[in-house]
Amino acid sequence: MRALMTELDTRGAMRMPIVAKIETRRAVANLPEIMLAALDQRPLGIMIARGDLAVELGPERMIEAQETLLWLTEAAHVPVIWATQVLEVLAKTGSISRPELTDAAMAERAECVMLNKGPYIERAVRTLADIIHRMHRHQHKKSAQMDPLECLADFTSLGKENTLPS
Repeated sequence: MRALMTELDTRGAMRMPIVAKIETRRAVANLPEIMLAALDQRPLGIMIARGDLAVELGPERMIEAQETLLWLTEAAHVPVIWATQVLEVLAKTGSISRPELTDAAMAERAECVMLNKGPYIERAVRTLADIIHRMHRHQHKKSAQMDPLECLADFTSLGKENTLPS
């Protein structure tokens, strides 16, 4: 992060915002340092690259990692981009599954949601807007608990056995 900011500074882009794409177990484990390196220097956003994280960590650990990332970014008041395969089947085929609906509901906690293009993208955008609007009314009722930050170290020690098959 510091090297990137130094390079941007040499090019006259001292206040250019940065979006840090979190896509590896190392990035998950080092998120506090990544954010601290940039927060007082320039605007910062975090993209949770859930597809890459699922490959890196395994799908079960990706779910835990995305929750940890959401907690840390919320605590630091850093906006989040929720990325990878949100309503993708709907955007591409026009049909939607229950898991996609549940996944899209989680996106309510992010400031931005990235959708992939497809012939039914307008329907996907309308559906996502409706889901997020409905979920927003419920979020104040919930009080999830964050694990101690020591859990970040777990993401660096994961072996390749937790990755998805090729």
